[in-house]
Amino acid sequence: MSEFTDHLREDHIALISRQSVCFVATAAAEGRINLSPKGYDAFRVLSPTRVAWLDLGGSGNETNAHLLAAQTDQGRITVMMCNFDQPPLILRLYGHARPVLPADREWDGLAAHFTLLPGTRQIFDMTVESVQTSCGWAVPVMRLEQERATLVKYHAQQVPEEWAAKYSARTQSIDGLPTRPTDRCIVGDAASAGE
Repeated sequence: MSEFTDHLREDHIALISRQSVCFVATAAAEGRINLSPKGYDAFRVLSPTRVAWLDLGGSGNETNAHLLAAQTDQGRITVMMCNFDQPPLILRLYGHARPVLPADREWDGLAAHFTLLPGTRQIFDMTVESVQTSCGWAVPVMRLEQERATLVKYHAQQVPEEWAAKYSARTQSIDGLPTRPTDRCIVGDAASAGE
């Protein structure tokens, strides 16, 4: 049975702490709807109405573009987590978010909640306005075998200046919406990032 609250309860936070993957959905007024899986130890509950997650450089920057295209100061976003263990449960967070980049004044305070991974280009800061739980009875029971180290390893091997040049040149989404690309490479040791 579906249940809504206007904030994260302790049982929601406990469920989130056990998840190894979440899914982030955004959409602009026109164009594609974006749905991105997020892994690693990169999601944090900052309060009952605020969450944040690290975003590593990848093939696109759709979430950033969709949030910036919003008519309000923050764009609409949905985060979904499925409990692949017992009990079956789906948790959705609805709200508004914004990308925070290393050049932004809020970066240091927000980044302090994370162990930054090689390739970190931004942190998404989300205000949670509604939380929904539903049964999840059709979601399979699965076990995490291991994290994939491929993306972190790839970024850890990059020359910082070349990485920054590559990602600062990515200024559009696949639908041609503008993005705010990062101007700083987060470097680190791939071995310390879970390899």
